[in-house]
Amino acid sequence: MKKEKAIVVFSGGQDSTTCLFWAMQQYEEVEAVTFNYNQRHSLEIEVAEQIAKEQGIKHHVLDMSLLNQLAPNALTRDDIEIEEQEGELPSTFVPGRNLVFLSFAAILAHQVGAKHLVTGVCETDFSGYPDCRDVFVKSLNVSLNLSMDKDFVIHTPLMWLDKAETWELADQLGQLDYVKENTLTCYNGVIAEGCGECPACKLRQNGLDQYEAKKAAQV
Repeated sequence: MKKEKAIVVFSGGQDSTTCLFWAMQQYEEVEAVTFNYNQRHSLEIEVAEQIAKEQGIKHHVLDMSLLNQLAPNALTRDDIEIEEQEGELPSTFVPGRNLVFLSFAAILAHQVGAKHLVTGVCETDFSGYPDCRDVFVKSLNVSLNLSMDKDFVIHTPLMWLDKAETWELADQLGQLDYVKENTLTCYNGVIAEGCGECPACKLRQNGLDQYEAKKAAQV
């Protein structure tokens, strides 16, 4: 474990919670930051707060309501349907979200003396979101360091993992059941297994099924 501090960009979902546990094994001190942009379900904030409390993690909730004003889409509006169409970005895409989140996480890191930023973005199962790409993260890392004259390091533990491998990582961290039972990934705001119908739930469940089948085959 490194005697350094990390900030985890934290939504209370499967990916960011797995990253939280990863960071807790890597760094002596970990804090989490959640962004309130008036997202579709305020329950997301409550779940993140509860997980941070249970894990004894200092938790920051930052007001990012301007993002809601600038980016009407299925994650910020109840009257926009969650849709995925071939060759197009899903209606859940919030332009610039990871750019804004990581930038403000870095400003917070500057204030609290943290060198490491941890985020659950993933290029393998990223639905085509341009701000989940490895090249974007590396570019932003350079820009943040130049803008604040710091040596931040952005970590993306899930970047090259599919959902089955993300479940496997949670299991390796000893937190598979916790992630299954306490996180909120569902676009319709249903904790744990979710609604089973939205794209996020289907991706999550398919990954879990694949991992559990692989695990059973190894017994």
